[in-house]
Amino acid sequence: MATLFLVMIYLSFITLGLPDSLLGAAWPTMHKDFDTSLSFAGVLSITIAYGTIMSSLASGTILKRLATGQITLLSCLLTAFALLGFYYAPSMIWLIVLALLLGLGAGSVDSALNHYVAKHYKAHHMSWLHCFWGVGATLGPIIMAAFMSGQQGWREGYVTIAFIQFAMVVLLFITLPLWKRMTSHQTTVIHEDKELQNNLDHISLIEKPMQLKGVKITLITFLFYSGAESSVILWGSTYLVTIKELEAVVAAQWISMYYGGMTIGRFITGFVTYKVSNHMLIRSGLIIALVGALLFMLPLPIICSFIGLMLIGLGFGPIYPCMLHDTPKRFGNDQSQKLMGYQMAAAYTGNTLLPPVLGWIAAQTSIIILPFVVASYIIIMLLGSERMNRILKMRITDVSTCKHYSLKSEKCTQ
Repeated sequence: MATLFLVMIYLSFITLGLPDSLLGAAWPTMHKDFDTSLSFAGVLSITIAYGTIMSSLASGTILKRLATGQITLLSCLLTAFALLGFYYAPSMIWLIVLALLLGLGAGSVDSALNHYVAKHYKAHHMSWLHCFWGVGATLGPIIMAAFMSGQQGWREGYVTIAFIQFAMVVLLFITLPLWKRMTSHQTTVIHEDKELQNNLDHISLIEKPMQLKGVKITLITFLFYSGAESSVILWGSTYLVTIKELEAVVAAQWISMYYGGMTIGRFITGFVTYKVSNHMLIRSGLIIALVGALLFMLPLPIICSFIGLMLIGLGFGPIYPCMLHDTPKRFGNDQSQKLMGYQMAAAYTGNTLLPPVLGWIAAQTSIIILPFVVASYIIIMLLGSERMNRILKMRITDVSTCKHYSLKSEKCTQ
């Protein structure tokens, strides 16, 4: 029963990733069918992101009213209907409405599943689950390309993904009692510092999430992580073609290797977490990514740029899942429910805003700034991560000797 339940969670992460990369794969054909500009994809992308951010911010409140299994079922159903709507959409207005629904369907389930796994499972499952999200995000364009290269078109690609989502809805509905049964039997994962965790669970009930010391630092780290990751994906090919003088096809292949490095990094991290703590993996990942960014920017032989790109992806691999898994340890189980949504919202905000800002600055100067900007993002993340580690270290010492400890002031109030 436990194995079947875990398989359901893994399948949920695959279906969560399936729609994320469809728009980019289908848009070169879609915009012609709707007689609109190529740049209008940005409007749809921002609309999806807006819905996702709003849904993520509301996830803490939703989780108080619905169980994780119910949220997963309803979100998957909403996503399936939105994707089916793309198949029937007669105009761009409909696409905007459906894009909003797609974002609303993604945000809450992403936060809810991440919170559930962080609370009930060890760190290796978090890394592997995000690796499986990558499987879904990779399969989406492959399925879409298969339809677009044949007699059928992008609409058939969307309806196929929609039917996969509906099949997942049926599975989730059938196994809904299993979610309830497993939740009642599962216990919270106790992280490295058991005494700290017990104290956090007790005192976090009376604290407001945004007042907790370290929350703002953590949200900034999520913002810049997603900004760095998506900036490389969006502008990496342009940098390689413009600055390194590669052919466009070769540059696109190199960017796929960057994504492959990230997926491999998360797969390997799942095994390493048995022996190494999350904060050590985050630190190591940031250092590896920084070395990669330096190789990417320096005027070295082209193979060094390739190695640098792979190292950036490999280093980024453990950061996101490890930070998510550490949320209950950092802020307590009660507050982590709401803060998980805040963190997802910060990540989606970075993913939405920072790459376009970088593109605008590059248009005024040169795309040569890409690796410098990515390196600066990584340094900000490294400083923020180390600051959070120091806060935790002081908290461990103080909480163990204090019965009335305030997370807001990080001081003993007795």
